Amino acid sequence: MSLKLYCDLMSQPSRALYILLKSIKCNFEPKFVNLRQAEHYTEEYSAINRFQKVPVIDHNGFILTESVAILKYLSRENVIPESLYPKESKAQARVEEFLEWQHAGLRLHCAMYFRVKG
Repeated sequence: MSLKLYCDLMSQPSRALYILLKSIKCNFEPKFVNLRQAEHYTEEYSAINRFQKVPVIDHNGFILTESVAILKYLSRENVIPESLYPKESKAQARVEEFLEWQHAGLRLHCAMYFRVKG
């Protein structure tokens, strides 16, 4: 399996995927994209992700953006263990419920906290 994760650890969604892949001991190649240096706006990176955002995966030539879509895809590909992303519909719905909620209910507020404290 060839899995590349394009990320910047300053990005919460990137960091979450990076930590997840490390914690499950997934063999992946991190490709760090320095957002502070505007590397996501280069022609080279724009060819990978036309939206010029992180995270992105390249899984055997299949390019996918958006952290939740990546999580769901890697689960279907059996990269993410069922203990972390269940296959049973109602249990999976609870995980997805949290993933959807955290974007508006948690992520924004935490980002603003660190921006103010930084």
